[in-house]
Amino acid sequence: MTKLNRKFTVAPMLDWTDRHCRYFHRLLTKEAVLYTEMVTTGALLHGDPERHLRFNQEEHPVALQLGGSEPQEMAECARLAERYGYDEVNINVGCPSERVQKGAFGACLMAEPQLIADCVAAMQAAVNIPVTVKNRIGIDDQDDYAGLLAFISTVSQAGCETFIIHARKAWLKGLSPKENRDIPPLRYDLVYQIKQEFPPLEIIINGGITTLEQCQQHLQHVDGVMVGREAYHNPWLLAQVDPLIYGVDAPFLERKAAFEAFLDYVQAQQAAGVALNHMSRHILGLFQGMPGARAFRRLISENAHKKNAGIALLRESLEKIA
Repeated sequence: MTKLNRKFTVAPMLDWTDRHCRYFHRLLTKEAVLYTEMVTTGALLHGDPERHLRFNQEEHPVALQLGGSEPQEMAECARLAERYGYDEVNINVGCPSERVQKGAFGACLMAEPQLIADCVAAMQAAVNIPVTVKNRIGIDDQDDYAGLLAFISTVSQAGCETFIIHARKAWLKGLSPKENRDIPPLRYDLVYQIKQEFPPLEIIINGGITTLEQCQQHLQHVDGVMVGREAYHNPWLLAQVDPLIYGVDAPFLERKAAFEAFLDYVQAQQAAGVALNHMSRHILGLFQGMPGARAFRRLISENAHKKNAGIALLRESLEKIA
């Protein structure tokens, strides 16, 4: 079985971490583990698996995140993930949206640890890649620590060795998915406590992490960190992951060099029929905090969707950076 180094991971983010985004992130960090957007079992079994599962070989190590709760369907989708070459398959037990609840997956499954354990067991029997779980610390009025403890205990007994824990409770009624990312208080202490309770398990902490200094502090208590929105909106943060977290050289020391490297990818993808704005939207935050960054973003945002937009537009946008 693949042994992944999950000291630093980039969170699965719906509508954001597609294959173009992941290729860009991989330019900035060679070591971090990258995650796909959540893909539902229905989309894979009754839709177009190729559209959802294809990725660039440069993205490794890369994990597929699945949304579902029927053990045999999850096992079949895990087989697809392995066939396509993913390094890990992750079960979403954290998303609080009502659409996800209606599909009987995501955070509502925190109330059904045995069902998740059954999914883990079926998936592990089907594939040789790691099966991991991403969950919340709890839902609704569930007792925070007791519920989390019961969940981790039950699912780990089925063979799951890696848990990515978003250190916020999810309120399934009354809060939107966006509010669920901000309003419930962060309880990092509960995640640390789980690591102490289950030393052999790999525990990765997620939620509200915005700096690599915070990552280093968390790594004194847990095995890994997962960063989401900050990595997307301020991607240059990823360029320091390899030296600060993994102790190896950064792929790029200059933002413009990373930008140029991405242009080669954009050119190849445009030749294959991919629209520029499907790729350029992921680099809007690259120069965050630098003079000219706003003009850079505006030029791309207002023009990348146009029919003939291409590399020339991106080169012109780069001139806005002082």
